[in-house]
Amino acid sequence: MAPTVLHLRSETKPLEHRSALTPTTAAELIKAGYVVNVEQSPERIFDDEEFSAVGATLVPEGSWVDAPQEHIIVGLKELEEKEFPLKHVHVQFAHCYKQQGGWETVLARFPRGGGTLLDLEFLVDDRGRRVAAFGFHAGFAGAALALQVWAWQLIHSEPFPGVSSFPNEDALITDVKSAIEEGAKKAGHPPRVIVIGALGRCGSGAVAALRKAGVPEDHILKWDMAETAVGGPFKEVTESDVFVNCIYLSSKLPSDFVNLESLQTSDRKLTVVCDVSADTTSPFNPVPIYTVATTFDKPTVPVDGLKSGPPLSVISIDHLPSLLPREASEAFSHDLLPSLLALDNWRNHPVWARAKTLFDEKVATLSPSALEK
Repeated sequence: MAPTVLHLRSETKPLEHRSALTPTTAAELIKAGYVVNVEQSPERIFDDEEFSAVGATLVPEGSWVDAPQEHIIVGLKELEEKEFPLKHVHVQFAHCYKQQGGWETVLARFPRGGGTLLDLEFLVDDRGRRVAAFGFHAGFAGAALALQVWAWQLIHSEPFPGVSSFPNEDALITDVKSAIEEGAKKAGHPPRVIVIGALGRCGSGAVAALRKAGVPEDHILKWDMAETAVGGPFKEVTESDVFVNCIYLSSKLPSDFVNLESLQTSDRKLTVVCDVSADTTSPFNPVPIYTVATTFDKPTVPVDGLKSGPPLSVISIDHLPSLLPREASEAFSHDLLPSLLALDNWRNHPVWARAKTLFDEKVATLSPSALEK
């Protein structure tokens, strides 16, 4: 029987440096009998040579399109917006299962070509817990970036400038500490930060970043389901300088955490929101104060319609862990490895079988017009 071939594609999302496979996990897959083809990539945090050194075969960037149909295409972020049908099994984040903007166009490409989407966001174990997630590093990077924006806005009138990835966590924290020291001098106090979803992976990463950056413990308000059960909007959000939203959305919540109406209070302190969840166009979003997804080159978007108080900026970058691409990739790929090792028989493996069932359910909701394109 021929070995299963995994094809790691190069990411096309701007400034995306992470990778679903790392040289470490590629080596384990090769040792287990898989063939691993790795597209050459100018953006990936790992050099091409790091993969070839462990036995992976380097192939041209974008060659996944013409790869044999039985090859499994492994990626991270969504594919470029193209029209051609997809024939392969794709392992990736697609952001099309929660009725995000354009979701039908994205999803319909798979059934139109006979392909399958095994969405990384929905790989769960027998208890319903995700087998791998970037949550910790998303929260960590989001909170760090929010602190930098808070300090910047106190000192500058122009928007916060673009950012690029850091070589490691220490370099990021050094930058953040310097920024908030300057901001605290201007404000007369350290930033007051509320983290909602603080008990999850993402929230724990956010809290870790705040602590490492030197935010005093009594300036960190850690909320989770118990605190939000009474229903919002919450004055504790508008009374904080920074709000980091770290909840994982799967359905509409009873009420918003903050909305345009709740922002119209004259004593609002809030100047920065980092929506780490970044479900910008989802109807479930409990932070309906913005409609634009931001990027590393334009990290913030202003909230319009405010009648009083200081300016308010939102960070809604959907690949925040790419701020720390090496650490984030290693952690994610390590957690994903046990499932990757089962891809040679994925239809009969519980994690992948559940993902296929979910794919079929979502495809069944597509309109006939989406499938006819």
